[in-house]
Amino acid sequence: MDYKYLEYILLPVIAGLIGWFTNWIAVVMLFRPRNPVIILGMNFQGVFPKRQKYLAEQLGNLVANELLSPKDIRDKLIGGESVEDIVALVEDKVDHYLLNDFPDKYPITSIFFGVRRKAQIKADLIQQLYITVPEFMEQYADQLEKKIDIKQIVREKVETLDPVMLEGMLNSILKKEFRFIEVIGAVLGFLIGIVQVAITLVFK
Repeated sequence: MDYKYLEYILLPVIAGLIGWFTNWIAVVMLFRPRNPVIILGMNFQGVFPKRQKYLAEQLGNLVANELLSPKDIRDKLIGGESVEDIVALVEDKVDHYLLNDFPDKYPITSIFFGVRRKAQIKADLIQQLYITVPEFMEQYADQLEKKIDIKQIVREKVETLDPVMLEGMLNSILKKEFRFIEVIGAVLGFLIGIVQVAITLVFK
């Protein structure tokens, strides 16, 4: 191989490695050092550990205001589907009680309660449930909306999260994005190296 051309090959490769390495370092420094380190009188700490409190505050606001507000929980609790589910569950319990428990506990009384009478009792009870359950769910939802503070819950969870766990969680979510940052650094570095070679050949 003609060694005078070796530099033209090495320059893009080295530039690509430098681009990859600098972006890799940038990704690492998002999390490291986890604790503040003083170097030459300057305080260094990973971006996420340093701003964990701010991140917790912003995530709390995001979840509470955009993703899962107390109103969303309230609407879900008192939605028509919830009422139907509760009534269906109670209806199953009533059927079981009228067919099994009631005759066992009150054998003499059950003689006077035929199929039609039991069906009427069940129908009256279900009708009352459709009135009572929504009222109960409204009251429960009102109390829950006053007591639950989603913003505070999320903020406290994230703020007290161990830095190691925080790093693992973010890495698991953004692993592909971090890898892309490293790769794009290598690609851009390689391309810059080719441009440098081209400029060198033009003005040589």
